Amino acid sequence: MASLRDKKSLEMVDDKVKTPSRDEEKDAYDVSVSVAESTADGDEALKLVGRERVAQFSEEYNRKLRRKLDLIIPPLCAAVYFTQFLDKTSLNYASIMGLPITGQHYNLISLAFYLGFLVWEFPTVYISQKLRVAKYLGANIIVWGIILMCHATTKSFGAFFALRFLLGMCESCVAPILILIISMFYKKDEQGTRVSWFYVMNGLTQVFGGFVAYGVSFYDGHAIATYRIIYLLLGGIAILVGICVVVWLPDSPVHAHVLTKEERIAALERVRDDQGGTENKHIKKDQIIEALLDIRTWLIVVTTLMTSIPNGGLSNFSNLIIKSFGYTSKQTLILSTPAGVVASITTLFCGWYSDKKNERMIPIIMALTPTIIGAAMLIGLNGSGKKGALLFAAYLIGTFGSALSTVYAYNASNTSGHTKKNTINAITLVAFSVGNIVGTEIFQPKDAPAYIPGKIAIMVLLTVQLFISLLLRWINLHLNVRKKAELAELKAENGWTDEDLQRERERHAFLDLTDKQNPYFMYTA
Repeated sequence: MASLRDKKSLEMVDDKVKTPSRDEEKDAYDVSVSVAESTADGDEALKLVGRERVAQFSEEYNRKLRRKLDLIIPPLCAAVYFTQFLDKTSLNYASIMGLPITGQHYNLISLAFYLGFLVWEFPTVYISQKLRVAKYLGANIIVWGIILMCHATTKSFGAFFALRFLLGMCESCVAPILILIISMFYKKDEQGTRVSWFYVMNGLTQVFGGFVAYGVSFYDGHAIATYRIIYLLLGGIAILVGICVVVWLPDSPVHAHVLTKEERIAALERVRDDQGGTENKHIKKDQIIEALLDIRTWLIVVTTLMTSIPNGGLSNFSNLIIKSFGYTSKQTLILSTPAGVVASITTLFCGWYSDKKNERMIPIIMALTPTIIGAAMLIGLNGSGKKGALLFAAYLIGTFGSALSTVYAYNASNTSGHTKKNTINAITLVAFSVGNIVGTEIFQPKDAPAYIPGKIAIMVLLTVQLFISLLLRWINLHLNVRKKAELAELKAENGWTDEDLQRERERHAFLDLTDKQNPYFMYTA
């Protein structure tokens, strides 16, 4: 895609002659956009709305459309995330319900999920770019439901390792696709809240899963082991959710069969000014390179690592930590549920604050601080016998989970260019996978039951992350200052009015430009 200066060659004749008229500018841009369309460089949205805004919709119409979208997209995304997190943490419940695999073998099958996730992340993201993303997502959910049910058929380490590996492969497409769908249908100041609406399922699954596991634990029959009931139940739920996704979740505004043609056009016009675009089926090498050379990409990688290492440990060992306070297995299942409530409340608050204040990094700092305090309490009160204080600390630790929700919203709001979006989302999820792999190893059997080294690691990692969040925020604010100066220069050089500038902004919206290529794209701090 041509740079801004290259595009100006289409808009302006030699300075010594004259500044082009508006009609000449328009003809030059028409050539630029028609080339984009013919070479498949442009956004899929151009098939429906074209290069300039021609349809205007009232605020009331847009509010009704957003409500309609809210009744379809976030609930389905939430069902997917609910299923994914419940299935991913099924091992946590099975660990205290008779699972025959313990010790280092248990650590290894915990790790296997993230190995599969890691191996398949980039292939699955680029495959999804070539296909209808929602249909691809639904197919993966159905397959992983079947794989999860297969866990009930074996008790050998090798089979469990293989099944967990395949489960990780199937689930690796979830977050990138959900982030992408949210960014297609919602404006920047709506994305943080909508991401939190599906990410909140991480906390709610702790509540739901804890009570389900508690109920199943009373089963005292001998026909089937209790941990196998969990796998059969959760696998069946996943298959049902997958079918719903295939049928109802829209792939993009262009292909949303749940909307009328007028509503599809309105959905695209709603997000035009955000300059984020929707989708493009062609993988662009220059956008991959730009993603890899963007310093913010690697700061997001570090951010994801810092928050995923604790996640990898706690998602599989939190019940064992609570049990170490002196509770029975049944008591542990119930006592683990308030942590899910804490995580859910934090996620919803941070999502709301993120959009309300147009911030992404400050909510991360808000989420991490209580976890650092909770980890310090668990270390300081170890062996004290103060069950109430230890439980409070265990619940406080649950706030950190919403940080990844805000990272997802950050990616949705701060990246443009479809291939660049997919690349950064994939890199983020690879970091998530690596972090979780490392996380399963910071809680070693030799450190049981207190797991003090693991708790110290959590406290140190999240403290470092506070400063990384502030650095990322400063970089985005600095980039916006530069962009505004560039726009002011461009406006002065061309003698544009505010209306002219807005018209050019609209023309850039669906050219599948990256955030760096598009001078009209602004970052969210």
